[in-house]
Amino acid sequence: MSRSIDHVLLTRFNLPSLGTESYVRAQDGWLSRRLDLFEEFCLPSVRDQTRQDFHWIIYLDPESPDWLLDRLNDLNSPRIFTPVFRTAVSAADRVQDLEAVTGAAGKTLITTNLDNDDGLAADFVERLQNLPNSHSRSAVYFTQGLIRHGERVYARKDAANAFCSVRESWDDPQTCWADWHNRLGLSMSVAEIGGPAAWLQVIHGTNVSNRVRGRRIAVGTEHILRFGSLLAGVENPSKAALLREASAGLYRGARDAARSATRDTIILLAGKDGLDRVKTLVRAQANALVSRK
Repeated sequence: MSRSIDHVLLTRFNLPSLGTESYVRAQDGWLSRRLDLFEEFCLPSVRDQTRQDFHWIIYLDPESPDWLLDRLNDLNSPRIFTPVFRTAVSAADRVQDLEAVTGAAGKTLITTNLDNDDGLAADFVERLQNLPNSHSRSAVYFTQGLIRHGERVYARKDAANAFCSVRESWDDPQTCWADWHNRLGLSMSVAEIGGPAAWLQVIHGTNVSNRVRGRRIAVGTEHILRFGSLLAGVENPSKAALLREASAGLYRGARDAARSATRDTIILLAGKDGLDRVKTLVRAQANALVSRK
């Protein structure tokens, strides 16, 4: 680990959750499927980083089943992540855990959010640590990434994506979990970094809130070099398929803009808790309709 930088990836694996997420996570097979995705995408992407000067904390429910803990223990050989068991992670808990794994010896602390079903480009950590140092706390986003949905891959530009990082000093650290990933700019400066795709988001049946976005692409050598096995089994589209996807992309863009406007209005009027209450109500109504059929 560089003496000047303490870098920690933060992953919520199966922390107990309230609100709309609890409906999805309570479904049979959710945890087993998440473990499969973790093993297929998340874990290899971290193991394959071109720079290994970082730590990785994975938060787990203290009541996690033995089969999950046994499998994670097997996957963690050689050791690459530190499991931490908590029912919730407060700001104070987070700082305590960061200090425990790093020793807090660096001048700069970098924290990066990584969902357990997504992956990083092989040079994500290296690119992030090589950025010029900032004298103030800042949220850092690599804006270009890929979205995988089954055998299809989409290029996506997202200026406030979930693969957010925060660079700061150890003086009262806020970390990348200080707020929702798309709201960090409300409390700190933001650096948007372009360049090649830096992350891979996986869309699947157990996603809580993600959906297909972006423009479908043919996967080339440059993508394989950056993402390796994360792109195994993808299907490159024909020219006709790309034209059809272009039209679908316009629809998805309009749909997402409408959803974002609705979400922003709810947050403005009722706050983040209000948004979660609306999501919970919608999910409950949907489940009720399904149960009547």
